[in-house]
Amino acid sequence: MASAAAGGVSVWHQRPCLRWRTPVSSASNKVAFVKKTVSSHDIVIFSKSYCPYCMTAKAVFQELKKEPYVLELDEIEDGSEIQDALSDIVGRHTVPQVFVHGKHLGGSDDTVEAYESGRLLTLLGIGSKDDP
Repeated sequence: MASAAAGGVSVWHQRPCLRWRTPVSSASNKVAFVKKTVSSHDIVIFSKSYCPYCMTAKAVFQELKKEPYVLELDEIEDGSEIQDALSDIVGRHTVPQVFVHGKHLGGSDDTVEAYESGRLLTLLGIGSKDDP
């Protein structure tokens, strides 16, 4: 599905086997885009496809049989600007940045620590690693 706003720049969002375009233009629109994305999905990972830390964070959710909404910033037209907006929101310019139910969990180490401590299971509302 393609769309473009006047003066806007089309951006690719990636979800497994599904891509579509959404206009993102100014810096304030990019911040709004990040906030809307985070509030629209249970699990969001801002990632880069080649990043080993991002792969680790994604593997945690794969282990839990949970499918995060993943935005591969290196594959998105305005990925670096979206990463700048993300940095303004969370205070970090690194990836991955993981959000669960609208709350910033952190990066790869934070995600693994939350998984190992059981805090991630609580955030996701599951009783154990084996629950669906």
